[in-house]
Amino acid sequence: MSQGEKLVIFAGEGASADAVSALSRRVGAPVSERMGEELTLVLDRDGLSLVGCGLTLRGDFEEMLRRLTNGRLSHEMLVKLTKTASPHPTAVDATAGMGEDALLLAAAGYEVTLFEQDAVIAALLRDTMTRARKHPVLGEIVARMTLIEGNSIAGMASLEKAPDIIYLDPMFPARKKSGLINKKLQLLQKLEQPCTEEAELVGAAYALKPKKIIIKRPLNGAFLAGRKPSYTVKGKAIRYDVLVP
Repeated sequence: MSQGEKLVIFAGEGASADAVSALSRRVGAPVSERMGEELTLVLDRDGLSLVGCGLTLRGDFEEMLRRLTNGRLSHEMLVKLTKTASPHPTAVDATAGMGEDALLLAAAGYEVTLFEQDAVIAALLRDTMTRARKHPVLGEIVARMTLIEGNSIAGMASLEKAPDIIYLDPMFPARKKSGLINKKLQLLQKLEQPCTEEAELVGAAYALKPKKIIIKRPLNGAFLAGRKPSYTVKGKAIRYDVLVP
């Protein structure tokens, strides 16, 4: 967490004492009988949520269903970039966050390994995936996603086989003109700051020699670690820089 930020865990309605205690040990935060003054992880019968800054963040892959169905998936920029004829394509999302982009890759047929080093974000993502497994459409997709809690720089170095795709979306500062999505990003930034190991992250990805390294960047942002891409694909608000080792 950011210096000075305080996190507590609050047991909401329907939460078991054992689950709350296990969560406390996992994220290293105390259990409180009331909501915290800054950030609170709330566990209740509906799952896990992060509350703070006047916002509540609970991961919900069902909100992405319309992007995955009725032919819309093939129009996603990331999916177009990763289109493959391989019957069993593999990908690593080295900066998983809340897992939305990894979900797109999994929906496109990839077996995706997700790395998330922040224990709180990983807990939120794990809870999101657990709930999605019970959904008739999302269950099959999430079955292709494997979450690893830990630093992806070290994690990628320990992989036995290079994936077809490595995806990098290191957190970058939210814009001042922020809608709800960016406000949620600001809430996550209370936990995990923008990447400070850019060169190491790109280096670890490059060392695996995948077919492509895809890097998500702000539309007018600098190249990650100053590494000039092989080519770039631009959208309205973001761009993808692609490295071909």
